[in-house]
Amino acid sequence: HVQLVESGGGSVQAGESLRLSCSVSGDTWKPYCMGWLRQLPGQEREAVATISPGGSIKYYSDSVKGRFTVSFPFPHDTLTLEMTDLKPEDTAQYVCAVIQSRNSCPLSQEFTHWGQGTQVTVS
Repeated sequence: HVQLVESGGGSVQAGESLRLSCSVSGDTWKPYCMGWLRQLPGQEREAVATISPGGSIKYYSDSVKGRFTVSFPFPHDTLTLEMTDLKPEDTAQYVCAVIQSRNSCPLSQEFTHWGQGTQVTVS
């Protein structure tokens, strides 16, 4: 099993930046496809960024491409999402998620483990 805990959300002005972190613990020695998703009340969850095992392949939704960066640097215990030039439409609950996999990680990936989420509000 793996446990995920997000942090780093908050309220910012449009144009500012935030860095979200997802602490990964448990069976971290296994290969995982990992992702950040966001959700507004009453709306479907949207994957905004994914990263393959080893970090060589990353996918971004069109809405965040060029502004958000996902990474899982050594020692591979924290998944991060660097968010720049934030817009009011980025306001959402952000959740990190993983699934054990050796394959690339498309935005349509189904995940098996989820964090509790962190709120990002842009005004």
